[in-house]
Amino acid sequence: MRRIDSWPSTAPPAHLSELVGAEIVSRPRVDDELSYWHSMEWSTEGIQVVAPPKWRCFDGLVTVHWQAESQPGARGYYLAEDPRIMIFFNDVSSRVRISNENGEFSRNYRPMTRAIYIPAGMPMWTTSRSLHRFSHLNLHMHKDRLLRFLSPSVGRSAALTALRRPVEIQDIGPIETLAGLLADEIAAPSRHEVYAESLAGSIVAGLLNIPSSDDKPHNGRLTQAQMNKLLSRVDACGDYKLTIAEMAKTVGLSESWFANVFKQTTGKSPLQWQLAKRIDLAQKLLLERDLSVAEIAVQLGFTDQAHLTKAFRQVVGDTPAAWRRMQIAE
Repeated sequence: MRRIDSWPSTAPPAHLSELVGAEIVSRPRVDDELSYWHSMEWSTEGIQVVAPPKWRCFDGLVTVHWQAESQPGARGYYLAEDPRIMIFFNDVSSRVRISNENGEFSRNYRPMTRAIYIPAGMPMWTTSRSLHRFSHLNLHMHKDRLLRFLSPSVGRSAALTALRRPVEIQDIGPIETLAGLLADEIAAPSRHEVYAESLAGSIVAGLLNIPSSDDKPHNGRLTQAQMNKLLSRVDACGDYKLTIAEMAKTVGLSESWFANVFKQTTGKSPLQWQLAKRIDLAQKLLLERDLSVAEIAVQLGFTDQAHLTKAFRQVVGDTPAAWRRMQIAE
């Protein structure tokens, strides 16, 4: 175990590239944005850097570009006092799993998406399924800097709400371009600091769930923007078993109001809608994979084969086995 009691306010430790693979406890935190360096507790096993990390410090912002290799079964634990963003330059969703609860990951064990926002104080555990190399950009941000950036446009209350909501996105689109430009500027600074800070601000605006005028329900229905957020969250979960509270939080509504407007929008209750999604996925697996009904039941989080069969019959009108035979015959 290696302990760091203090870091200079203007530079990271000289042995930054050696830290992956060790257990780190970083306690000090400078509350002055101008002399800010992030505080973080983290440990890893089976992960090694393959190139020296590139970093830069700005006003209330620290950016670090990592390149590393992960062994099968590698694990990590991360906890920061400040909000942070991770953007992967390659798809690791089939190789890395994450959870925000310790233990055997259970239902909270999900794929690592291309971009994630982790609110201050939220722990994260990771595990690797295979040997792979990866590259990601980390943005560590002072909370006050984010509030100063967002509040003039959306108000302090909405900004605080956005900062409390975790975000996980697989299809990152233009965010990847912004992250690439920022990583290049970190590696070889060529412009005024406002350039890198503006790129970081654009990444924040593109990733966080920042409310807009289009996000307010009209006539008791969810907007398309809210449905898109919900679909992304449910797809990232993998097993389509979010609670109503989790779904409501994703779109920024109370549980009771969400349940009402969701049914007005989709014609189904949140649980009925998720069940239909799970059955759709079961049908896809029945056709495309050589899996038994029992194996599919386990993969989709059903209690057992009988549970899946009962739910499948309710939605489709037939048992999984009979439906598969009929599809093959056609």
